[in-house]
Amino acid sequence: MKKWLVTIGLALTLTACGAADDPDEVVQSPTVDEEITEEAPATEQEEGVFKIAVIPSQSMGEMQTGLDNLETHLSESLGREVVVEQYPNYNAVVEAINYHHIDLAFLGPLTYLIAHEQSGAQAIITQEVDGSPFYYSYIITHADREWEDLDEMLEDRAEVDFAFASISSTSGHLIPGLHLRNLGHYDSEDDHEFNQIQFAGSHDIVTTLVRDQTVDAGAVDSAILEALMKEDEANGGSLREDIKVIWQSEQLYQYPWVVPADTSDALITQLQEAYAEIEDPEILRIFGGATRFVEADDSQYADVLEAAREFDMLSLN
Repeated sequence: MKKWLVTIGLALTLTACGAADDPDEVVQSPTVDEEITEEAPATEQEEGVFKIAVIPSQSMGEMQTGLDNLETHLSESLGREVVVEQYPNYNAVVEAINYHHIDLAFLGPLTYLIAHEQSGAQAIITQEVDGSPFYYSYIITHADREWEDLDEMLEDRAEVDFAFASISSTSGHLIPGLHLRNLGHYDSEDDHEFNQIQFAGSHDIVTTLVRDQTVDAGAVDSAILEALMKEDEANGGSLREDIKVIWQSEQLYQYPWVVPADTSDALITQLQEAYAEIEDPEILRIFGGATRFVEADDSQYADVLEAAREFDMLSLN
C-alpha cells in the first residue's frame, strides 16, 4: 500500500488571518533552520486585549451570536477586554498560538497537537456533550441511499462522490481518512478509488452536501451533526430523517481550548473557572452542542497523536 505523505504548508506571516484563505490547508512544523525563536510578547498584561481564536468548524454566520456572548462573559470574568475571532483556516490559528499573537485558541485535536509539537501549546479546557467529553467521527449518507454500512458503500466506491471537512480536521478527515487508507481505498485527494474526493471546509457544509445529495457520502463530527439536527428540528426541519450514519469511529476526546507555552498557572486557573461558569445556550450550542466546559490536559489526546503519526500528519522532532 502506498504511504500517504501530506505536505503541510505553514504561512510565514499572519496576513493570511484576514484573507479568504482555503480552510483545507494544513500546517508544517518548522524545520531546524525555522525554529520558533521570536521572543513571546507579554500576552498576560492586565491592560492588554485578551485575544481568542477559534477554528472554522461551522460557517461564520452560524457561530457569531455565540462568539459575541462569549466575548461578553469572558470580559466580565477576566476583568479586561476580550476579543473572540473566528479565523479563516486552521493554519492561521496554529501559527498565531505558536507565536503568542493570541492568548487562547479553540482547536481540533489534530491542529492542537501540531501546535503542541511545534511550540509547546497546552490544552486546558474542553467541553462535555450530554455529560460526556467524547465524540466520534461519522461517515454519513442520505437516508434514501441503499447502503446500510460502510462496507456496502465501498462496494460502489468507484461511483461515490465523497466529502471530507477540512484536511486538518480530526473527525472530518484524519480518523476516517486513515480508516479508508488502511482498507486500501484512499491515499489523498488525488490518489483514491472513489469517483471524486473533495474537502468542503467545515462539518456543516459536508452535512448540507449529503442532505442535498450533492455528494453521496461524507465525514463529519458527531457532536456537530447532533447539534445541527437539534437546531433543524427546532425549526421544523427533517435533517435527522434525511441523514444516515454508516460508520462510527472509536471515541475521541473533545476539541481542546489551548494556551501558548509558558502561560501562567494563575491565568490558566482563571480561564478554567470562567469557562466552568458558562451556561449561555448560545455559547454552548456552537461548540458541538456542549452542556458544559471542563478541564483538560495534554494526556487526553494520545490516541489522536498516534493516528497523526501513522498518517504522517505531524513532523515530530
